[in-house]
Amino acid sequence: MKNLAVGTGRRKTAIARVFVREGSGKITVNGKDMDKYFATPEQVKIARQPLMVTASENKYDILINVIGGGLNGQAGACLHGLARALTQIDESNYSPLKANGFLTRDSRMIERKKYGRRGARRRFQFSKR
Repeated sequence: MKNLAVGTGRRKTAIARVFVREGSGKITVNGKDMDKYFATPEQVKIARQPLMVTASENKYDILINVIGGGLNGQAGACLHGLARALTQIDESNYSPLKANGFLTRDSRMIERKKYGRRGARRRFQFSKR
């Protein structure tokens, strides 16, 4: 089966490769059905948003390979990759996807732990005596 478009999505430490093909609306994530892969309906809803905005829920079969991060980050990566792939298929999809912020990479990452601290910013308890 030939891919119509390929998109790479990123969120936190998760990376998703999205392959869009002709089909009837079946979405597969890492070999499983999307509803079975993601734990909550909210995560499924997040990953499907670009399809709803562009009114193409039942036009394409979507195959997603996603690695790294947790399920929430992976859902965000799927959203980003799918939005990028849909703009490749049809340029008219660009403006509604951009307006909803689906083409912008969410750059928020976990801040690294600093030396002399318990976490990224948390200090040890101060003792006067």
